[in-house]
Amino acid sequence: MNDQTSVYDQVVRITHVYLGPAADRFIARQVENHLHKPPQDLTKNDLKSLIDWIGAVVSLLTDDAVIIKEYLKELSKFAESDNGAGKL
Repeated sequence: MNDQTSVYDQVVRITHVYLGPAADRFIARQVENHLHKPPQDLTKNDLKSLIDWIGAVVSLLTDDAVIIKEYLKELSKFAESDNGAGKL
């Protein structure tokens, strides 16, 4: 992944592993509804709050605690990465 990839695109890429083709729409809705901003304006500073919301919403979609924990762990690793690219 290159440094030109947006934070939003990277979060969608991680989410795609867990939600498939619904990832883009899911993340866009979370950003718009909970962070009150356009998805393309998502920054790494927004990720802690976004991850909290995602955890709550995904918990309503599945009872699979292992998958939820793994997904949130991947998002958190990206949020904590230095260069924003993370390893996806």
